[in-house]
Amino acid sequence: MAKDEKKEEAAPEEAAAEAPAEAQATQTLKVDDSTVTAGYANFCRVSSTPEELILDLGLNPNPYAQGEVTVDVGQRIIMNHFTAKRLLSALSMSLQRHEQAFGVLETDVRRRVVAR
Repeated sequence: MAKDEKKEEAAPEEAAAEAPAEAQATQTLKVDDSTVTAGYANFCRVSSTPEELILDLGLNPNPYAQGEVTVDVGQRIIMNHFTAKRLLSALSMSLQRHEQAFGVLETDVRRRVVAR
């Protein structure tokens, strides 16, 4: 009976070895950034519909101003929610690495201000 058990254990491995080559193929992406334009943003607004997530990026020239401030949106990125989730994961991993190397990023300005 021990031989039969070994055959049963080996069967899934054999099945995997016989899997079509197409299923084991990987995709290689080549990124062409020859026409990219770089921009800077210190403002971000996220909105969504059931089908898409909309990311507006802009420059707030005076982020500490009082009263009404107009922010010019320079870039609008529209993506599906699957791509947004992949972006979230990639940004999260990148920020974790940055914080491990340089320390925690405090997003509350009041906590970053050093009293003198």
